[in-house]
Amino acid sequence: MSHCSSTLHSRLLQLQSRFTWDLTEEDLDLENLSTRLQDHIDLQLGQRGAVALSYSFLAYVRYLQDRKEEAVALLNQSEEKTRECFTEDSERRLIVTYGDLAWLKYQTGDYTQSQIYCKRVDDILAKYPTGSSTVLHPEVYGEKGWTYLKFRKSYYPKAIDCFRKALELQPEDSEWNAGCAIALYRTEPRVQETLKEDEESPAFKQLRRALQINPDDGVLLSMLALKLVAYNKHQEAEGLVEKALKIEPDHPHVMRYVGKYLRIQGENEQSIDLLKRALERSKKSAFIHHQLAMCYKKKKTDEQTKKPFDKQNKEAKLWRYMCMKHLDEAVKIKSGFVLAIADLALLYGEEKNLSKAEELFKLGSQKLLETEKDICQVFHLRYAEFHHYHTKQEAEAIAHYTEGLKLTPKKWEWKQCAKKLKQIAERRLSLDENDDEAYGLLALVAKAEGNRKTAAEFYEKALNCVEKDEYLSALMELRMELLG
Repeated sequence: MSHCSSTLHSRLLQLQSRFTWDLTEEDLDLENLSTRLQDHIDLQLGQRGAVALSYSFLAYVRYLQDRKEEAVALLNQSEEKTRECFTEDSERRLIVTYGDLAWLKYQTGDYTQSQIYCKRVDDILAKYPTGSSTVLHPEVYGEKGWTYLKFRKSYYPKAIDCFRKALELQPEDSEWNAGCAIALYRTEPRVQETLKEDEESPAFKQLRRALQINPDDGVLLSMLALKLVAYNKHQEAEGLVEKALKIEPDHPHVMRYVGKYLRIQGENEQSIDLLKRALERSKKSAFIHHQLAMCYKKKKTDEQTKKPFDKQNKEAKLWRYMCMKHLDEAVKIKSGFVLAIADLALLYGEEKNLSKAEELFKLGSQKLLETEKDICQVFHLRYAEFHHYHTKQEAEAIAHYTEGLKLTPKKWEWKQCAKKLKQIAERRLSLDENDDEAYGLLALVAKAEGNRKTAAEFYEKALNCVEKDEYLSALMELRMELLG
């Protein structure tokens, strides 16, 4: 590396750019991300300036795909769109765009153009100083926040931090408030057990705050409606859904969230109609395919409930086929969609295609490190059910029920794991009252449920059957807890 290029590289490392934000591409589905960003551009989704951001982010994806010329063209389009949207206020919005262009030109060996873009960034920073070398412009925090939010789930906390920093500088800005609300919504569990009655979670509060500033944002309205349903505030939720559909009836994100709302409320046919419409607008949406699959799964379950002894139930088979078709599409579009993978695998288990089911479960297992705990819990429950009911490998079922019991306590899936472990243990004890492993399972569940005294009693019974270090260690630990 020449002295000139070395000096330039040092300058580039100081720029605010996607090239300096530690965006790790390992295990990232670039094709899915590319499709989503192209959808945002084609459908003109988001608030003012959102399309320009999508162009910039898509340019970075093209760079990762080794399509550098396309990346430069997209960044030029981003600059053009930014100037159209913000006119005389566009300069601070171009700090990241110019930073990305400087990096791209450097990567292609065009050091002169790279230096020109560095100079443009320097000129903007000199014209609009922040007063501190550690404080960024709110526009930079905002673009960084949107990038983290769209890149991968593990970056959601970083997105929240960026939007909050932008809001410290511009508390009334609708874009930063919306971004923060969406990021919080995606990171929060469906219902937070620790909240007191009528207490609102951070996402709740931020959604309300964002809607105070921009009351006609259909996406935020539909998100808040789903939050309200989770807390049994149905009347307010219904009003928000009606408003969202009135304001933005053709917005695919509004349709998919409202479709989910209708499905949860039992309006399955309405949900299917709405989600089909949304899919026409956004054909490559894994989320919409998954929601449609869940609607068909409900139709399958309802049909099986009506005719529980009809093994050749044609209607149930049809709905299973439709469910599997949409789940398969969801997984093709988004290879890391663990929830869709687990649901699809279990349906293959129902069809006795055990090898395909196992293949999918193995694929899902590889993705768990990048997956939030709630989804991991669902995955382990599905995997356990597969072994419990289809392969009859009880040890494997117990292992996955136990993993599910370790995650997100008191959720429905958690309760199912506890229930199934109890059933297995009680059945085994009915066959052999000296089954130490059965007592160990009952102890495990009792401890998870907070019944430490009962758990200790079960471990004592297990030790009466056979002496094992794991039982003795668990018992001693429980006795210390009971004493202290």
